[in-house]
Amino acid sequence: MVSMGKVILKGRSKMALREVGVRCFQHSAVAYAATKIAMSKFDQDAGLPYERLAENLEIVKKRLQRPMTVSEKILYSHLDDPKNQELKRGTSYLRLRPDRVAMQDATAQMAMLQFISSGLPTVAVPSTIHCDHLIEAQVGGDEDLKRAKDLNKEVYNFLATAGAKYGVGFWKPGSGIIHQIILENYAFPGLLMIGTDSHTPNGGGLGGLCIGVGGADAVDVMANIPWELKCPKVIGVKLTGQLSGWTSAKDVILKVAGILTVKGGTGAIVEYFGEGVKSISCTGMATICNMGAEIGATTSVFPYNHRMHDYLKATGRSEIANAADDHEKDLLTPDDDAPYDELIEINLSELEPHVNGPFTPDLANPIGQLGEEAKKHGWPLDIRVGLIGSCTNSSYEDMGRCASIAKEALTKGLKAKSTFNITPGSEQIRATIERDGIAETLREFGGTVLANACGPCIGQWDRQDIKKGEKNTIVTSYNRNFTARNDSNPATHAFVTSPELVTALALAGTLDFDPRRDTLTGSDGKPFKLSDPNASELPARGFDPGQDTYQAPPKDGSAVDVDVDPNSKRLQLLKPFDAWNGKDLDDMRILIKVKGKCTTDHISAAGPWLKFRGHLENISNNMLITAINAENGEMNKVWNHLKNDWGAVPETARHYKANGISWVVIGDENYGEGSSREHAALEPRHLGGRAIIVKSFARIHETNLKKQGMLPLTFSNPSDYDKIQPTDKISLKDLKDLAPGKPVRCIITHKDGSSEEIHLNQTMNEQQIEWFKAGSALNRMKELQAQN
Repeated sequence: MVSMGKVILKGRSKMALREVGVRCFQHSAVAYAATKIAMSKFDQDAGLPYERLAENLEIVKKRLQRPMTVSEKILYSHLDDPKNQELKRGTSYLRLRPDRVAMQDATAQMAMLQFISSGLPTVAVPSTIHCDHLIEAQVGGDEDLKRAKDLNKEVYNFLATAGAKYGVGFWKPGSGIIHQIILENYAFPGLLMIGTDSHTPNGGGLGGLCIGVGGADAVDVMANIPWELKCPKVIGVKLTGQLSGWTSAKDVILKVAGILTVKGGTGAIVEYFGEGVKSISCTGMATICNMGAEIGATTSVFPYNHRMHDYLKATGRSEIANAADDHEKDLLTPDDDAPYDELIEINLSELEPHVNGPFTPDLANPIGQLGEEAKKHGWPLDIRVGLIGSCTNSSYEDMGRCASIAKEALTKGLKAKSTFNITPGSEQIRATIERDGIAETLREFGGTVLANACGPCIGQWDRQDIKKGEKNTIVTSYNRNFTARNDSNPATHAFVTSPELVTALALAGTLDFDPRRDTLTGSDGKPFKLSDPNASELPARGFDPGQDTYQAPPKDGSAVDVDVDPNSKRLQLLKPFDAWNGKDLDDMRILIKVKGKCTTDHISAAGPWLKFRGHLENISNNMLITAINAENGEMNKVWNHLKNDWGAVPETARHYKANGISWVVIGDENYGEGSSREHAALEPRHLGGRAIIVKSFARIHETNLKKQGMLPLTFSNPSDYDKIQPTDKISLKDLKDLAPGKPVRCIITHKDGSSEEIHLNQTMNEQQIEWFKAGSALNRMKELQAQN
C-alpha cells in the first residue's frame, strides 16, 4: 500500500484547537437542552431541546402577535437571536441553530474535506455519515455490497477515520439509505436538521424540519456558526377525506407536483394539515415530504399526531413520543387561522392513483388516463423493469402492500412479466421483511432484493438488458426521473408512482393497465381483478434491527489519523480558492449557453462519477457534459475561442483557466434543480468560472454557488437571455459597490464589437458578499478565526 499523507492541524496547537471545539459544543444549540431525554440512543449527551424551543417560541409569539403555522413554530424556535431577528417571509435571512447534521457518503467526502480545512478539532452538534450512495446494483444485495466494500475501501476508510477523529457517527455500507436511517433513529417532532442530500425533507414525516443543503452549509453548522436561510414562505396543503383502495400517500405528492411543478415550491415550506392527515401513516407522511424536493420546496412537514407517536414507540423511542405529546399544542401543531402564502386543498377520498413522467416528476398522469397518454405521445407501453423501494418508498407498510399484490398473483399462477427489483430502505427493514416472509414472497413473484442502498434511484445501476439509446419504459417508486438519471440511457422513459402500482404494472407488463378496473388472466384461464393492496403500518412482532452497522466516534478522537493518499484518484485534500482581486470582471468568455432544463445531474452527473466525489480535480471532468449547448443543440461540444475549434466543456474550461481567462455560464429557468450536489458549484469554481447568469435558480444550487465564491445572477428581464450569443464577451461592472438588493451592471460585447448593457439581479446579503470577496465561505470562516 502506498504510504498515506496524514491530516496535520496548522496555525494553532492541537490543545488550543481542542479547547475551541469544547467551547463550540458548550455553546451549541444542543447543549442548551434542559431535558434529560436524549435526542437518540446514539446521542446520550445531547438532550431533547423542547424546553429551550418553547422559551424561544414565546419570545417570537409576543413579537408577531398572530397565529403561527407549525413550520414557523419549529423554525423560529431555533433562531440564534429570537429577540432581534427580522422575520419577514420571503425576505429576511434567518440565522438558525440546527439540532443535528446528516451526510451521505457521496457528499460527506467533500463536507469532511472542507471541515478538515477549517482547522477545528471536533463537530459542535451531533452529526452522522451514511454509506448509501456508492453501492451499485448489479446482481443482488450480498454480492453487490461485497463488491462495493472492495471498490470503495479507500473512501469508506477515509469517512470512518474522519468521523472518528472529528466526532461524527458512521453508518457502515449496508446500513441503509440515509433518510430511512434518520427516520428510524434520529428524527423527532420539532427537530431542525440539515442534511447534505436533497431528500433530507423525508424527516418531515416525523414532524421535523429537515432541510437539504450543500456540504459547505453542513460545515458551518458543524463548526458552530449560525446557519443562514432565507425566511421561507409557507404553502399550506389542506387534506380532507381519507386514503383508500389503490390510492396511497405517494399519490398526494404526485398530485401536488402536478399542481406546483418542479419549481412551484421554491423558497417555501410545504405544510400539510387537515382531517385527511389522520388516514396517512407516519412513513406515508415521510414519503410525501421526501418528494417535496421535486417541487423545489425548502422542506415539507406534517403536524404531530398519534401516527408519529406510534412510530416513535415502535422504533424504541417512547420517551421522545411522550415528550412530544406534552408539546403537541404549543410547538408541534399550527394555530387556528394560521396564515399561508398559498393554499391547496386535496380531497383524499377523490384522489386518483398517479403515475408521473416521463423525464420529469411533475408530469402528472392519473392511472386511468396513462395508457391513452402513452399511446398519444408514443411512450413505449411495454414495461421492461419495475423497481420498488428507495428512500421515498421502502417502509414496512410499502413492502407489505406490494407483497399482498404479489401473493394474490401467485395464487393465480402469475408472476411479474417485467424484471422486478426491490431496494430495502435500511438494514432494519431488510431484516424485518425477511423475518416476516415478505421478502420471500417478493422473490417468488420474480423479484431480486438489492442492497440496502440508493442503487438505481441515483444511477447506481449496472443495467444490462438494453443498449444505450434503446427506447424503453421503466416504472419506479423513486422520487425523480430526469433524463438518463436511473440507467444513463437518455432513451429510457422513467415513470414515478407508488410501490403498489409499480408491482401491479410489473405484473401486467404494460402501461395501459389500471388495476382498479382491468382484469388479468390466471393460469387457469379465468379472468380476475386484483384486490386492493393492504398491509400493517407497523410490524406486529416489532422491528428486527438486523446486523449492527453503526460505528460510534470515540470520546477523544485526537489520536486518530485520517488517511489521504496524495496520489489517490478518489480523494484529494482541498486548496483554498483565490480571493476576489477587487476589480471588475471584464471580457469573460461564455463557456456555454445552456438551453432548456439544466439540473445538477446535467452540471455534475452521478452514476459512475460518484466514485470521484472526494477528488475535485477528477470529478470536474464531468462538468456540464450533458447540458444542451444552445449554439449547436449538442452535448459536451462548445467552441473554444482560443483554439478556434470545438471541444469538450471541461477541457475548454481548463484551457481558458490555464490561459488566465475567466468565464461564465448562461442558463435557463430553475437552473440547478434536483440533487443538493455541491460539486455542481465546486466544479465551475475550480475550473475558472466566475459567474452563473440564468433566468432563475433552484434554491440549494444558488446557495452552493454563493458558498464557493461564485456570483449567481439572474436576468432582471428574462428575455435578455436571448440577447446573449455564445460568441459574446461578458463584463460585470461596479463590483466594488456590490450590496444587498443592488443589481449588477452587465456589459455584453458582441462579436462585431458593438455592446449593450443589461442589469442582473442578485440575492446576496452582506455576509454572502463577504464570501465572494474572500473567495469562498470557508475562506471567510478562516479570516474570522484569525481575527479572534
